[in-house]
Amino acid sequence: MFTAPLRATLVAAASLSVLAACGGGSTPAAGGDGGPIAVEAADDACKVARTSAGTGNVTFEITNKGSKVTEFYLYAEGDRILGEVENVGPGLTRRLIVEVTDAGKLQTACKPGMVGDGIRGDFTVTGEGRKSVDTDTKLADATKEYQRYVNSQADSLLVKTTEFVDAVKAGKVEDAKALFPVARLYWERIEPVAESFGDLDPKIDGREDVIEEGLEFTGYHRLEKDLWETGLQADSPAIADRLLTDVKEIVTKAKTVELTPLQLANGAKELLDEVATGKITGEEDRYSHTDLWDFRANVDGSQAAVAALRPVIQEKDAALLTVLDEKFKALDDLLEKQRKGDGFKLYTELTEPEVKDLAAAVDALGEPVSKVPEAVAK
Repeated sequence: MFTAPLRATLVAAASLSVLAACGGGSTPAAGGDGGPIAVEAADDACKVARTSAGTGNVTFEITNKGSKVTEFYLYAEGDRILGEVENVGPGLTRRLIVEVTDAGKLQTACKPGMVGDGIRGDFTVTGEGRKSVDTDTKLADATKEYQRYVNSQADSLLVKTTEFVDAVKAGKVEDAKALFPVARLYWERIEPVAESFGDLDPKIDGREDVIEEGLEFTGYHRLEKDLWETGLQADSPAIADRLLTDVKEIVTKAKTVELTPLQLANGAKELLDEVATGKITGEEDRYSHTDLWDFRANVDGSQAAVAALRPVIQEKDAALLTVLDEKFKALDDLLEKQRKGDGFKLYTELTEPEVKDLAAAVDALGEPVSKVPEAVAK
């Protein structure tokens, strides 16, 4: 069992390595008025250099000049997330490329401390609606393939969450414990899509920390705490029912949302950021310690997005695809060593060297995956 100081060191090292890798590189195409739009994020401000752009690929370059870790979002109506960059540490610069297909009113937001609704500003997109998939067959095929993947995972998410909820409501604790990590596999594989729908994500997947943001602690992790720490509570059946209702809504929305190729590319990167800043530290499933199930699922989801985009990456940056294949295999091989029965070891069963090796493999993969959006945007 590794120590708390080592855990802190791992999350800091993994976060900085993956996030720093996402800065720099060549300047991608931007919509409307030309080059990247500079965003200066501070603890109490979010200065966006331009507040309008034309339809197409819009590039933001976010520099954190504050003292808190921050996030940057581009929202459509109803707080639907078109693009996001998380875990931007002080002094770091991250780049976000978003394909905006229709004219209209959007909002930008910086979230110092990664909490709350953020410091928001209006952002206007003008021009005729256009979609890269309308003129590029490979991009169109990639989004269709990935949508099929999302649909299959969403169907399984509903089935397994229903079984999990039924077990909780029946008071079958051991059955519910066995089903908890299985149901979450399907959520974690499509997490970037699921997260894009406003407040459904914290309702379903929020950790106990959401209380600090003024939200109610519900969803998978509330039930995880009930099952592994406190015992089932009087309101556990009601929490389970709410989880299933929210998952049904997510499934419906995930299967009907129209994704862009850049959302696939950004999603592959976001999933590895999730691993680097949450799963690798054991913070995600803090009561059950089933983090490696989530780890595996995040990597699966990242691989699925890259696989859908494979013909595009092959055409635009074949050398990048070779590196991606190599780094994914290296991480896969390490993860498969942690298999136990039908699942994985508990996080608390990992040795310090095993955790360090996994963190290093995530670091090594994070850099090439961060280049996928730029390759797609060429």
